Amino acid sequence: MAENTVNVSIPRRWIVGMHAAGALLGFGAAFVIGPLVTWLLGLAGDAPGPLRLAAGLPLVWAIPVLTLAGLGVGFWFAKEWQKENGTITTTPEGVTVHRAGSNRYVARERIGGVFTDGRDLIVTDSATNELLRVNTDKVLVDRLRDAFERFDYPWQGTRDPHDHAFATWVDGSGLLDARTHDLLRARQRALADKRPGAAEDARDELRNLGIAVRDRHGAQQYRVIGRGE
Repeated sequence: MAENTVNVSIPRRWIVGMHAAGALLGFGAAFVIGPLVTWLLGLAGDAPGPLRLAAGLPLVWAIPVLTLAGLGVGFWFAKEWQKENGTITTTPEGVTVHRAGSNRYVARERIGGVFTDGRDLIVTDSATNELLRVNTDKVLVDRLRDAFERFDYPWQGTRDPHDHAFATWVDGSGLLDARTHDLLRARQRALADKRPGAAEDARDELRNLGIAVRDRHGAQQYRVIGRGE
């Protein structure tokens, strides 16, 4: 069974490396925090309270305290990195994305194309409708490609083959109907308010209308399925 399942997530060695990097930064900070605070006091006449507190520690205490603090920061960043990317499971039967306590499955027979576009992994059907678009770190791209090619999925590379068909959304333009504008407007507000769940709900509704949407350079771009392909 294991031979027919490939799980792709942030490698453990990267997680351990981030923990170690945090600890090393904390260790190094123990030696520079004093001169840094002295420089800030001379330049601005003041320094942030936490920095002054750390600078007041004897070196024998500053080393373990700041090393542990750096390790804690490294753990936090590693946990957020893992949470953001989750795990992508590929089998001959389909693809499952495990992320933020939820799971999303796409059956193999529905899949007509798989590719990455920047930090997105996209799965489409044979008519180029987007079945799945999830944020994926670039360090995982090679492993994802290997997983999909292993099970003969139609891997299409690291650039959206439909890139030319995307247009930047302009609110109120006559190129889209009122319902589509309403959904894009709602999604824009959800992104601005940091409500990813609401933004994803709007994307799902747009997908049902035959509209693919992505975020580029602080703006939403859309593609009408079948138009300009």
